[in-house]
Amino acid sequence: MSLAERAEPTPAYFLAGGTGISAETLGNMILRQFPDVRFVRQKIPFITSVDGAREVVEMLDAAKTESVTPLVFSTVADEAIRAELMRTQCAFIDLFGSQLDVVEEALHREAAHKGGSAHAVRDQTSYDSRMQAVEYAIEHDDGASFRAIEKAEVILLAPSRCGKTPTTMYLALQHSVFVANYPLVPEDLESSKLPRPIAPYADKCFGLVSTAARLSQVRNERRPGSTYASQAQCLYELRRAEAMFRQHRIPFINSSAMSIEEMAAVIMQTLKLNRAH
Repeated sequence: MSLAERAEPTPAYFLAGGTGISAETLGNMILRQFPDVRFVRQKIPFITSVDGAREVVEMLDAAKTESVTPLVFSTVADEAIRAELMRTQCAFIDLFGSQLDVVEEALHREAAHKGGSAHAVRDQTSYDSRMQAVEYAIEHDDGASFRAIEKAEVILLAPSRCGKTPTTMYLALQHSVFVANYPLVPEDLESSKLPRPIAPYADKCFGLVSTAARLSQVRNERRPGSTYASQAQCLYELRRAEAMFRQHRIPFINSSAMSIEEMAAVIMQTLKLNRAH
């Protein structure tokens, strides 16, 4: 066992005045730069009062030990609440206030310092579009429905357990993208043709693959010792899927070493779906 594995895990907290999705996303981007450190993560959303912040600080400080200092990532915008949170004895990483000064200077005006997060229902149109995208993603997950498939902005194709569903939901929730996903089962892979339901929409398709070892590991968690989870079967399906993608000029990425955020960014850039919110 390595020293890192023996060491006490470091608590990492994500604080927010809203849902905490932004704090969690940004904080985890930083934590991924320390792959040899074990973290125990906890999100604390909807901190909307000074009294509530004071209770949070008590909880944070109770987690500090002589050997471990917890990390606290915050996107709280309210100045009074943020000031209270900053009283913690933990390492406080202000993901909002420290960046706001730069923006205020560039715009030559002060910020409103309103509470909430980028995902709060402050913009009803934006919120509605996200919820519509999520509803669409749920209906069209794993090839369950082809109703209104023409409305899909992205159709994710991949063998089973390559990360279609979490990527689909992230694109819908974070970026309001209408995404359908379709599992490439062995019958689909017997031919290099695109499956019939999605063949007319090849320009919207994007493929996901993995490594045989990683895919076998994930599948074994679901169906241990099965042919479905064997490395030979995984290798066959991945090779056939990649051949299909190449023949139809469908862009694809290997999901085994990429975060969902990274995959979503590549998909949106490749399919030119970048949009402002």
